[in-house]
Amino acid sequence: MSQSDRIDQRAAVLLDEFAMFDDWVDRYQYVIDLGKELTAMDDAYRTDAFKIQGCQSQVWLQPCEEDGLVYFKADSDAQITKGLIAILLRILNHTPAREVAQSDLSFLDSLELKEHLSPTRKNGLDAMIRQIRLYAAAIEAKAIST
Repeated sequence: MSQSDRIDQRAAVLLDEFAMFDDWVDRYQYVIDLGKELTAMDDAYRTDAFKIQGCQSQVWLQPCEEDGLVYFKADSDAQITKGLIAILLRILNHTPAREVAQSDLSFLDSLELKEHLSPTRKNGLDAMIRQIRLYAAAIEAKAIST
């Protein structure tokens, strides 16, 4: 099974979980709950160097690489934003950098998140995706050059 198949499987599980909720109040609560499950991030990474630009809320993203797989730690000062980054990390963590950089995140359209987010949160979600992909591409480039 390829890593991209695993990304698709993780996305399918998440879609099934969201389908259990009939209304967006419950879905928002689930997003918040997912954010509460994020692995703690070391305070040393809560700096401007790791802050995602383009988010109304403060969001920090720490890229990591281990055994050829990329993963991230993240935090935010806003509950829904923290949940959104948790969704992305749940799908993309522990995946080769190339797969993360080129990942198809169309599952987000199926979740209908963007239709239910404010314009500033939508922009923030796009900024998070962009930064994750940039970090993954940098990790891949570094691995190729060494």
